Amino acid sequence: MDDTSRLAGRSEWAGLAVLALPTLLVSMDMSILFLATPSLSAALRPGSAELLWISDIYGFLLAGALIPMGAIGDRIGRRKLLLLGALAFGLVSGLAALATTPAMLVGARALLGIAGATLLPSTLALIRNMFTNARQRSIAIGVWTTCFTLGGVLGPIVGGLLLEFFWWGSIFLIGIPIMLLLLLLGPICLPEFVERTGFPYDLLGIGQSMASLLALTFALKQFAEHGLTVMAGLSLMAGLTAGRLFLRRQRRLDAPLVDLGLFRNAAFSTALAANSFALFAWVGASLLVAQYLQLVMGLSPLSAGLWTVPAAAGSVAGCLGAAALSKYFPPSRVACGALLLTTTGLAVMALPPGSFGLGVLISGMVLLGIGVAAVVTLATDLVLAAAPAEKAGAAAAISETGADLGGSLGVAVFGSIGIAAYRALIVAPAGLDPRDVESARDTLGGALDIAAGLSAAAGDQLRASAQSAFTSGFGLAMAAGAAILLTSTVLFAWAALRWNEKQRSRPATEN
Repeated sequence: MDDTSRLAGRSEWAGLAVLALPTLLVSMDMSILFLATPSLSAALRPGSAELLWISDIYGFLLAGALIPMGAIGDRIGRRKLLLLGALAFGLVSGLAALATTPAMLVGARALLGIAGATLLPSTLALIRNMFTNARQRSIAIGVWTTCFTLGGVLGPIVGGLLLEFFWWGSIFLIGIPIMLLLLLLGPICLPEFVERTGFPYDLLGIGQSMASLLALTFALKQFAEHGLTVMAGLSLMAGLTAGRLFLRRQRRLDAPLVDLGLFRNAAFSTALAANSFALFAWVGASLLVAQYLQLVMGLSPLSAGLWTVPAAAGSVAGCLGAAALSKYFPPSRVACGALLLTTTGLAVMALPPGSFGLGVLISGMVLLGIGVAAVVTLATDLVLAAAPAEKAGAAAAISETGADLGGSLGVAVFGSIGIAAYRALIVAPAGLDPRDVESARDTLGGALDIAAGLSAAAGDQLRASAQSAFTSGFGLAMAAGAAILLTSTVLFAWAALRWNEKQRSRPATEN
């Protein structure tokens, strides 16, 4: 039977509502910790390295475990993996909330990353199986993308509200009732899908893929924070080596974790690249915007979080608008327009420093939100549609891994450009202690802390210079990001055009 002939009914749409729960939570957990850093630092007193691992370990393990978990879900059942992950996520959320030492919190965050990796591929794979009609699947993917985008935006807002009234651990407890609701409704509203194979699990391949992705993600983050260091270079080499061994092994297996044949599908590869570049722009820009709102414009964390609401509204519009426009125009054409809109958003934020009013900044973020959400919606739909239904979990995991690596690359590129410009342009007052000069050149936050302890004139001079240097670096990073994204848009349009021409010529060739 033609897939497009079967329409989803009430049970499938109810299942989609259930799948929105873990999607929101996993996305929120990526950003909700940011505002709690000062209070948990006061309570647990972690060292600088421990604090870095508390922030980063969740994303590391999430990225590394996505592909193995997607393949495992295809084998044991996508609903089963989703519910097992929900149980683990709820239990470990309680452990994180009750952590009494930095090491305990690092361990809990690592386990949360692994549990989160069971949830995202399962949600997308189930959507692929539940919505076989192309138009309905586009709408469902739009809803999924909206939830994922909103989760990232709501994380700082929800975290700020909780921290106004409760202790730092409360930001983790929010996951427990959501996971309980999923465990209650999942068996009722979600069907089960299993790929029946007689092949054993590829444990060596799982280890190789996790080692590669963890090392590559760590290298990107090291590069973003410290530049091209020996540690970053060694991590990059280790990640590339493990990745090469993983790919070589996958080509020889009868039941590989990753079906490399998917990448020979032009629609799959092009959509995957577009998705990665969209997240590159969103995560990289968001990193600098959060600092600009608080350290240059002087907003509180909660106020800064609330000013992301317009961008969240833009993201919702982008998700729903992409699904609507794809009814009348080819998805590749809509995706090209969305990438151009994303580029425009970055270009708006790259205006000269004197133009950096709050209205300009928020307008740029709104354009960015609309474009990125539209690209992610369309690209995710194209990736899932291009993959066979029985490989939906693996395809979803590849899509999410590409998005995570794109986000890490955004942090590395935007962060490195901004930091390099900041360090080159900041001017410290005469007579300042060399150690204070080094701290001021390291980060804008450090410069503001030092300025607060100086005389009024010297403090004002350092503060003004540091904020001006950061603003210039901000604009330069946005301009570079816009140039990179414009190049990727041209390449995407070219690849999409070639694929469309092949599709049009195929019937004539066959005839």
